[in-house]
Amino acid sequence: MDFTWFNNLLGPGNVSLASTLILYSFVIALGVYLGKLKVGGVSLGVTFVLFVGILMGHFGYTVDAEVLKFVREFGLILFIFSIGIQVGPGFFSSFKKGGMRLNGLAVLAIALNVSIVLIIYYLDGETSMDALVGVMSGAVTNTPGLAAAQQTANNAEAINTMSMGYAAAYPLGVCGIIGAMLLIKALFRIDTKKEVEALEAESQNTRQKPNIISVEVNNPLINGKSLREIHDIIQCDFVISRLMDHNGNIIIPTSATQVRVGDKLLVVIATNDVVRFEAVIGPQISLDWECVTPSEVVSRRILITKSQFNGVALGSLRLHQAYQLNATRVNRAGVDLLAAPDLRLQMGDRLTVVGNLNDIERLANRMGNSMKRLNEPNMITIFVGIMFGIILGSINIGFGMKLGLAGGPLVVAILLSRFGYKFKLVTYTSSSASLLMRELGICLFLASVGISSGAGFADTVFNTTGMWWVIWGFIITFVPLVIVGIIARAAYKINFLSIMGLFSGGYTDPPALAYAGSSTGSDSPAVAYSTVYPLTMFLRVVAAQGLILCFM
Repeated sequence: MDFTWFNNLLGPGNVSLASTLILYSFVIALGVYLGKLKVGGVSLGVTFVLFVGILMGHFGYTVDAEVLKFVREFGLILFIFSIGIQVGPGFFSSFKKGGMRLNGLAVLAIALNVSIVLIIYYLDGETSMDALVGVMSGAVTNTPGLAAAQQTANNAEAINTMSMGYAAAYPLGVCGIIGAMLLIKALFRIDTKKEVEALEAESQNTRQKPNIISVEVNNPLINGKSLREIHDIIQCDFVISRLMDHNGNIIIPTSATQVRVGDKLLVVIATNDVVRFEAVIGPQISLDWECVTPSEVVSRRILITKSQFNGVALGSLRLHQAYQLNATRVNRAGVDLLAAPDLRLQMGDRLTVVGNLNDIERLANRMGNSMKRLNEPNMITIFVGIMFGIILGSINIGFGMKLGLAGGPLVVAILLSRFGYKFKLVTYTSSSASLLMRELGICLFLASVGISSGAGFADTVFNTTGMWWVIWGFIITFVPLVIVGIIARAAYKINFLSIMGLFSGGYTDPPALAYAGSSTGSDSPAVAYSTVYPLTMFLRVVAAQGLILCFM
């Protein structure tokens, strides 16, 4: 039997479309599978696609140059744009007071990374900036930075050099982050259990988490005052879900409802404001509202799935006047938010309302309340964003700098995710769809980079040059983290779990975050991770591009 067709299809050197598709499928499938394997509780994730691509390139498998460039750039755009949509909502809020210190420390780490790269460049004299930027990207486990630098260089030799530097530095980059965590823990003799307890005690006082309490009015000074007047007196956000008067009647109060001594209130309020509220209104009581509330008054959650409510302020819905309903909480991405009038709704929010079931059903029909609609991807927003991102990335912003195919879509995606509702663009994407777009993009990009750089990888890395790349990479990884960790703990007394999240988010490294979460049994590192991740991701991309532009 003639197997020539089989050899032509699967053998190295064939650049037909069918062979190319088979090669990409094999590289991505095997890379993702190997990336799931854990060593010491840590896995490299989709980064293993790069190593499999390098291996196949080393054995002579190639892809047509134009096809490879298109797949690489398209994968990069999909990945970067999905990252921007993901981090955008938290990008601007990360500058608020609570995150300023952590973000400042993350920026310090980036500055130290870049400073070490410059020191190595001038002292060594033989290592090119292309190689060092690749090494830095691998050392800080930041693939978007590598992608942005490669797109900025737009040179095949430079792209391959960066890829090899990235691959050489990446494994010790992950180990270096975890090693820095362990060193800080040992230096300050930290007891992880006590750190967890301290954060849990602190979280009980967080202002953002709504608390549901029952209170009896006993202050004669507010007798007969409306809820609007009481809001002005207490000066904090709260929602009165239900009110029981002295006759036992249950009503859904409005801002004009007058409160009298002896009334009992079901209140949704931030934990930090409970003491102030009790001081003005009266003490907490124990009351089972489900037993005393008439059957026609119920509490339900409504899923917001109609685009016309995206970005609309909750107060503008006038729920009580139009529906005789009270909104008490808004659940967004698993987090309960107080239903303040100025809170702007987003697609996918779950609005908790109290009132008559018929009124709730009317509101639900108006707001969508259809899970099926959320499963439909917003393709218009995605491709409009990509289009304007490419246009923005092509504009010369001065000194010969362009944001490129990485920076342009990233900036546009961040802006769309935050302000898209003003242009009637729905940026909500289900978590599964967002993950698919992000993982597909990064897999296509890494496979392309690996295949193109595989031919010369062994000759370049497994020699003295490659050894120095590994050493430089570990220094770039480890030294800044130790400095930042000592400052965070000694000067600012930051909780160790937050430091672990700072290290992981500052180096945009999910494997290190997974280690932090599993080793502490707490989700607290993820909070710090999400606080610094948006700004860090943006600056990592800018830093990598800047180094290439300055030393081209």
